[in-house]
Amino acid sequence: MKIKCPKCNDIAEMGDDFSYVKCSKCSLDMTYGEYVRFLTLKDARYSDILGDYANDTNGNAAGTLDDW
Repeated sequence: MKIKCPKCNDIAEMGDDFSYVKCSKCSLDMTYGEYVRFLTLKDARYSDILGDYANDTNGNAAGTLDDW
């Protein structure tokens, strides 16, 4: 799957099973979890994505990046 590289904004490749994200232009190579973390650190608008990985938020917001 083609996605936007969070490092250089070029086109990156994400594995069909969401196991990796790679960009040939800037040599980015990370797992999907690392990719999500990178996005949230780069742009605060994505911080709620981390809530998708919480076991149970009991209806609360995802919290801050420090909570993770």
